[in-house]
Amino acid sequence: MKHLLLTLCAATCLAIPAAAHEYKIGDLVVDHPMAFETAKTAMAGGGYLIITNTGTTADSLIAVEADFPRVMIHTTEETDGIAKMRHVDRIEIPAGETVKLEPGGFHVMFMGLNGDPFEDGEQIPATLLFENAGALDIVFNVEPRKDAHDHKDHDHSGHDNH
Repeated sequence: MKHLLLTLCAATCLAIPAAAHEYKIGDLVVDHPMAFETAKTAMAGGGYLIITNTGTTADSLIAVEADFPRVMIHTTEETDGIAKMRHVDRIEIPAGETVKLEPGGFHVMFMGLNGDPFEDGEQIPATLLFENAGALDIVFNVEPRKDAHDHKDHDHSGHDNH
């Protein structure tokens, strides 16, 4: 019986970290909030996550709060080959759909790092404010930025495009 309890405890304890990276409020599921590590001189860092609306009514992400001088929701727009960030007041989360905040698209900007860069393994507590669902406390995990030119994890077998 002790062995069974220890096995159950171990399985439960191992499941907690995975479950802790997904958050739920009402019909909204927020998955994998993360930020990339930043350079020591960076004045801002980006936050990314996935929001799935499992309900039948649309909602909107209207703000993000965190312990920084300014936190804003941005989108990236390309004009004449130049990418520019633009502040947005809200991100619509249509019923039954998933919206990704990711590099090159919608994202959270944490501004005013002032010499305190995001470091691999750091956790950034934040609160997402939804128009209908309300406030949801989450944690952005800081992950290493992978080199865009590092192809060691790519499988090019069977591709004849060189």
